[in-house]
Amino acid sequence: MKILVFAKRNFKEIVRDPMNLFFGIGFPVLLLIALNTMGKNIPGEQFTLKQLTPGITVFGLSFMSLFSGVLLAKDRSSSFLMRLFTSPLKSHDFIWGYLLPLFPMAFIQGVICFIAAVLMGLDFNLNLVLSFITLIPTSFLFIGIGLVCGVIFNDKQVGGICGALLTNLTVWLSGAWFPVEIVGKTFKNVAMMLPFIHSVEISRDALNGSYQNFFIHLIWILGYTVVFLSLAIFLFNRKMNKD
Repeated sequence: MKILVFAKRNFKEIVRDPMNLFFGIGFPVLLLIALNTMGKNIPGEQFTLKQLTPGITVFGLSFMSLFSGVLLAKDRSSSFLMRLFTSPLKSHDFIWGYLLPLFPMAFIQGVICFIAAVLMGLDFNLNLVLSFITLIPTSFLFIGIGLVCGVIFNDKQVGGICGALLTNLTVWLSGAWFPVEIVGKTFKNVAMMLPFIHSVEISRDALNGSYQNFFIHLIWILGYTVVFLSLAIFLFNRKMNKD
């Protein structure tokens, strides 16, 4: 119950700024529409809805890092967290309190992207539902990255790292709307060592009914998710003990 109360407060803080909702939910949809329209005049399959929808959705989920990081960093810079440190909440309770309100936002963002794709002509079938489900671990991954940044950096630094750097890295290293191999073999090898491309590929494979590499992609995503969430709890615990 104490975690839910804290999570409810955090949810109100997030939705208080309408620009957050636009960039987290509206912008990816507009980007999907623009790239799909442009793709109709470009030969090949890279800009088809089956290729674009998972990539754009993962790109949209990267904004969850910005929201979680900025919220935590702002709380750290105020006396709010200092007062909460006197409560019975433990470090993992705080992290779950920040994580829980962001997951519904990530869920809604993904649903809206897929609904927009269906309205533009993507077939609605079981594969589409499974493709959406595969993005759930990615939501926790990006929230975890944001929480780690929120513990380490202030809100302005988080804005630069998660708002500019991470979103660009997600696009370039995930193959969201261009194949990473066109940049070169070394670049592709680096991308395959990171979770972003696996987040896109597992969703694309599910959308196309191909599951040969399903568990390989899933292991990479879950591995990074566990690392970042564990690191967030560890660093937050150190912050609590220090303060």
